[in-house]
Amino acid sequence: MTTIYATLGVQPDAPLDEIKRAYRRAAMKWHPDRNPGREAEAYAAFQEIREAYAILSDAEQRRVYDEVFAQEMQRWQAEREAQEAQEREAQRERERIAQEHYEKMVAIAMRFADDGHNRDTLFGVLLGRDCEAELAARIADSVWALHEARRANTPATDTPGTEPALTPDEATTPPRHPGTFESFWHGLFGLRP
Repeated sequence: MTTIYATLGVQPDAPLDEIKRAYRRAAMKWHPDRNPGREAEAYAAFQEIREAYAILSDAEQRRVYDEVFAQEMQRWQAEREAQEAQEREAQRERERIAQEHYEKMVAIAMRFADDGHNRDTLFGVLLGRDCEAELAARIADSVWALHEARRANTPATDTPGTEPALTPDEATTPPRHPGTFESFWHGLFGLRP
């Protein structure tokens, strides 16, 4: 918010003689005769300078201006703080809703993964539940990786001393490193394989 003090280039506590000097400098700089080709701009600036000086050179008008300006600044500050508080609250609400949606989508993906569905099925189910494609892909990838890590760490129930047979999906899927995903999921949701 520009003040008439700023128009003259002085501080609000400037004495009258400093205000006079600042007025003369500004008036010389912005006088329309000294700004050929920019007369309209100079005239507008010159008028602002004259009006600012008229108020600041009169002690009573200056006192009234300072009081009104202080009140307006307080009102403006209160409005700005209220608006910022509303924006912060709205942002927190958006984050809460997004977090709830995310947790719901992860729970759905986990349920389908536990039922033995593959990554593409998880992705499709999430899309069908109004999950954005990018988020659905990230959740499907993460849940599928967690599911695969859990499966890799589950002891085999086949005959002792023999390797368990690989499913067609396992035979074509490159080996994964389960530690990273387990740590991530455990830290995020407290889940353990």
